[in-house]
Amino acid sequence: MSKKAILLVNLGSPDSPSVTDVKNYLREFLMDERVIDLPKLARTLLVRGIIVPFRSPKSAAKYQTIWTEKGSPLIFITQELVKLVAEKTGLPTYMTMRYANPTPTVVLDEIHTKHPDLDELIMLPLYPHYAMSSFETAVEHVKNAFNKGKYAFQLKVVKPFYNHPSYIAALANSIRPFVNDFPDYDHVLFSYHGIPERHVKKSDPTGAHCLSCANCCEVDSSAHAFCYRHQIITTTQLVGDQLGLPKDKFSFSFQSRLGADKWLKPYTAALLKEMPNASIKKLLIVSPAFVSDCLETLEEIHVEGQEDFMHAGGEKFVAVPCLNTNSDWVATIEQLINEVD
Repeated sequence: MSKKAILLVNLGSPDSPSVTDVKNYLREFLMDERVIDLPKLARTLLVRGIIVPFRSPKSAAKYQTIWTEKGSPLIFITQELVKLVAEKTGLPTYMTMRYANPTPTVVLDEIHTKHPDLDELIMLPLYPHYAMSSFETAVEHVKNAFNKGKYAFQLKVVKPFYNHPSYIAALANSIRPFVNDFPDYDHVLFSYHGIPERHVKKSDPTGAHCLSCANCCEVDSSAHAFCYRHQIITTTQLVGDQLGLPKDKFSFSFQSRLGADKWLKPYTAALLKEMPNASIKKLLIVSPAFVSDCLETLEEIHVEGQEDFMHAGGEKFVAVPCLNTNSDWVATIEQLINEVD
């Protein structure tokens, strides 16, 4: 039997909600060429000269509203997940972040030191869907650190699991109690992290399928393995079907837009302001692109989103927590690890 270990990879978080730490975090995040895919000089001028100086104080204030005695929710939730996955699988389990700490080099060195006889390290990016600015950049970041080191073990990667039956069941099971407790809901909104349209086109290996027509995500193509839009539509439909939601009572949208470029639509922020005028006054909202609650869920959806919806005339707003440390989610991770070739 080969000796294995697990590496969970999440987005990351500032070391503290101070403006200085948030600046450092945003600088690393936004200078990622897979996040803002401009030539380096243009990206540097935009990020360091405009976005970070103006955005950092506002972002720091938002982080302060979600910070806890344990620190960043995303970090301590992932730490707890590591413990539960280790208990469930019986395998040494670690975590690293795409941005900030702990870095891949530090964690890989620790694994190498503690497990000199390790054969395989199985990396699970905690992103259900493929996107160059999430799954791809996380994988490449760890691979770069791995290739620079002298590690005896192999590095294997779990593919996006947007349609995996265990993940779909775990997500549906996490939502079901809220649907049952909220039987008079008007609509269920699946809000996913947004990405620019050009990222979808760049990831298309055919160079001609994605966003080529209104129903491109429904037409079979090899591009679907790399198409974020197709994958979120698939997740939404599978979960809706498993929950037995009427087709006219659930839909998807995209949040966390940055800049003036064309991003995938519809936009969550706009829908939340429009829905009450369209007789959707009781809303259940879930954010499946995030497996750990973070700024984008706890502040952007639970606080800002709710304020926008209620101010526009909404009557009830219920936000479903992310999978976090849900036991079904832990079991899904075990299954995903076991299925790696």
